[in-house]
Amino acid sequence: MKNLILTLLFLSSTIAFSQEVVKSQDLNYNDAGSNKGKFFVYWGWNRDHYSTSDITFKGTDYRFTLNNVKADDKPKPFGIYFLKLDELTIPQTNFRIGYFLKEHYTVSIGLDHMKYVMRNDQTVKMNGVINTGGGFDGVYSNQDKVLSSDFLLFEHTDGLNYVNVEVSRFDNLDNWLKFSIKNIDINLTEGIGVGILYPKTNTTLLGKERYDEFHVSGYGFSAHAGLNITFFKHFFIQSNFKAGYINMQDIRTTKDKADSASQSFTFIENMYVFGARFSLTK
Repeated sequence: MKNLILTLLFLSSTIAFSQEVVKSQDLNYNDAGSNKGKFFVYWGWNRDHYSTSDITFKGTDYRFTLNNVKADDKPKPFGIYFLKLDELTIPQTNFRIGYFLKEHYTVSIGLDHMKYVMRNDQTVKMNGVINTGGGFDGVYSNQDKVLSSDFLLFEHTDGLNYVNVEVSRFDNLDNWLKFSIKNIDINLTEGIGVGILYPKTNTTLLGKERYDEFHVSGYGFSAHAGLNITFFKHFFIQSNFKAGYINMQDIRTTKDKADSASQSFTFIENMYVFGARFSLTK
């Protein structure tokens, strides 16, 4: 996860320095009202809600589907790990860097680090066949199945990583709201995004050895809207509401590459971030 965040930082710096910058020491903040040509970066935290999903597990000697499986996010209480670089993946976090292509339009790349935990001990319908030589062998035809921990643990907790590119619109609302406090601006932003899912899936399946590795598992797309409050033209806090769809057809579940899972679901994400807007000029 730290490597992924460092990669995003490297990409963002490459974008930044592809602009006309004569000397690296010439970085300064432009306090003009225009947004065009400025960069922005933010960091923050999120809470997530997921629809039910059908999850299919398959391997050499089994294939079965669990219907309408429920899952939750996994928030952490506020602590020092929210800010420590080596513990960034403990909370559910958001990182994004972007560029104002025009006065009202931005393009950005970011990471939505969500967490997804299947609820154990729920009862679902199960269809399929298991023939592993263990206690769960059988043919299942729309049978009730209690998802006990000895049968299945399934979670994307480090995490449900949605690496995405967004195109957004950005509008100042001060005139419309008749808001006129010096050095404070109220803005509205909305847009769409598309990206890949790079989860670290923690799975224990049918008594097999626990597996927990990063793997590109699928894709997602989303739409968002947010309220941005900017102070002194440069620093801001922002609340974002995002809704989207995730489709993962290649989830690793065990060390055996023949074993995999697939699922798709919708999500709602509420995020609260803080950041800065700046320009790179001579």
